[in-house]
Amino acid sequence: MPNSQAKKGLFQFYPHNLLWLGLSVLAIVLDQWTKWIASTHLNYADPIPVLPFLNWTLLHNYGAAFSFLSDAGGWQRYFFTSLAGIVSIIFVFWLMRMPKKMVILPMAIALILGGAIGNLIDRVSLGYVVDFIHVYYQNSHFPAFNLADSAITLGTILLLIDTFFLEKKRNQNTDA
Repeated sequence: MPNSQAKKGLFQFYPHNLLWLGLSVLAIVLDQWTKWIASTHLNYADPIPVLPFLNWTLLHNYGAAFSFLSDAGGWQRYFFTSLAGIVSIIFVFWLMRMPKKMVILPMAIALILGGAIGNLIDRVSLGYVVDFIHVYYQNSHFPAFNLADSAITLGTILLLIDTFFLEKKRNQNTDA
């Protein structure tokens, strides 16, 4: 009979990680809900001032982040859809195998997963991603984005924090 220290199989999941999948689902639901509100209440490319540095501006992104490859002729839709689908599957498996004591890394993965699926839903159903948050300062404008992009960005920041600060600490604890 294998002991508890034995390596877990590829498909060994921990039930406590369903909480992290719940965070992914929350990110997806909030993203899709706010995109629906933007699509039904805003006129395309017509900014609505909210704060001195923020507008609601409905835009459609046919490319990747910051409209990268948006005018590439259509192949990018299938590329980004496939990429997001593959990464999402990998992230679900990774997330479900996280040890219970970890918090920052699974939170990061859950946010990135939720954001990726939120944008994937748009890409598959609409052929583009709905963006509506437009931040600017004077004449400098940041590309429009959405809550899925925000979840991906926050998740990436948390992933970097985990990689550069917490992973080293974990490794020191296991070596001791």
